[in-house]
Amino acid sequence: MIVSLRWRIAAGYALLLGLVIVAIGIVIVLALQGILYDQAKARVDRTMSEIVSAAQAQGNPFAIGSQTGSALDALINSENISHWSSPTTYVQIDATNGAVIGKSTNFASARFSPNPDVKLGMPARYRTLTLGGEPFLVEDRSIAIGDGQQVVVHVGEPLDALQRTFAQTQRAIVLILIGAIAAVVVLSILLAMQMVEPINRLARGMREIGSDRLDRRLGWSGRRDEIGQLAASFDDLLERLEESFARERQFISDASHELRTPLTSINANAQLLLRWGDRDETIRRESLETIVAESGTLAAMVGGMLTLAKADRGDAIPKEPLSLAEVATEAVRGSSQRAAEKGLALHLEISAQPSVMGERNLLRQLISNLVDNAIKFTDAGGVDVRVGADERSAWVEVADTGPGIPHDEIGSIFDRFYRADKSRSRTVPGTGLGLAIVRSIARVHDGQVTAQSAPSGGALFRAVFTRFDAPLTRSS
Repeated sequence: MIVSLRWRIAAGYALLLGLVIVAIGIVIVLALQGILYDQAKARVDRTMSEIVSAAQAQGNPFAIGSQTGSALDALINSENISHWSSPTTYVQIDATNGAVIGKSTNFASARFSPNPDVKLGMPARYRTLTLGGEPFLVEDRSIAIGDGQQVVVHVGEPLDALQRTFAQTQRAIVLILIGAIAAVVVLSILLAMQMVEPINRLARGMREIGSDRLDRRLGWSGRRDEIGQLAASFDDLLERLEESFARERQFISDASHELRTPLTSINANAQLLLRWGDRDETIRRESLETIVAESGTLAAMVGGMLTLAKADRGDAIPKEPLSLAEVATEAVRGSSQRAAEKGLALHLEISAQPSVMGERNLLRQLISNLVDNAIKFTDAGGVDVRVGADERSAWVEVADTGPGIPHDEIGSIFDRFYRADKSRSRTVPGTGLGLAIVRSIARVHDGQVTAQSAPSGGALFRAVFTRFDAPLTRSS
């Protein structure tokens, strides 16, 4: 059986507060019982103190009743005993052998039983006993009254009134506790409903959002507490998912478009070979050259996609301390032939020897892609590659003398299959993935890459990484 969150919260609150209320009630009952008992004890103490003070006074100790005779006679004088007693205070005086020698009139024929634990000079003893079917609190004390005589004084008070008061108060407390627990249960349910209802609203809103409705938002307008923060976080997640789905759809669309052209060309030239390859040497050679070129383009495009996928899984890429200047030198050396074929000057300037944590092949591909991109879009002049560093960062800059980058397209040139110059999209070789690969590799290495138009004309790309000073691993 699955219990809803609302009822679990309500039950938890009610149980916790109910236990607290019951504990408080028990403490109150016990404290009240102690207070009532202490009050009864204080009353018998007061009476006992009066008797002891009178019995142990020097000279003529008693001011009530007949003052003739011995101190014992005065102590057991009925008027004195009546003075100390009351309808709720019982006084009994025993000889040391336990015989009753005086008691208050409210005893009738009953008496307090002797207490064998009472000794002269010892503190008073307290006990509870039953007399005539009623409970009593009795204080017993042995005292000396002069001439070597000793008596045992018993002062008692019935506990029936105390117990009735306690029982009435206990019933009232129980009723109050029951009412408080009932109120706690109701309030716990209401509180749980108030807490869970916003979550139910969020759940309903989330169920209405599917992969085809990612443009919807919860638009939480309630309180700005943890639930409000959860709703805002969910809206942020939806926004990122929408952007990610949009990028993936655009990627699939662009990839389909980019793959269609070389595949169509390969198919068309293959049909030419089937029809005319055996008859015309020129057609056969041109068709094969076209197939080779287009299949190379397809291979490069697939390779770029695989590199992007590898870069997106940055946690699976092993990294090591590398010399950024050394990696840049390797990349420039690999691109020098392409620059020479276009008659461009390719320069490498190293102003520092920084080290970074990275994967050698990916970093070399990053720099190579930037250099090759500069060579592709530069018709005259040259390409400059610079390596520099400061205390925290290391960077590579690639500047060219090409047409530059339109300001409104700088934010899009790192998108997959994006080409800034649409008119040259087919005449300039490439897959449209080079700069996207650069950005992904930079992200994998906790770096960033930016682009802008160079002050002297052309484009300027800058890849920045965190500097790492450690023993370098050099290539063999």
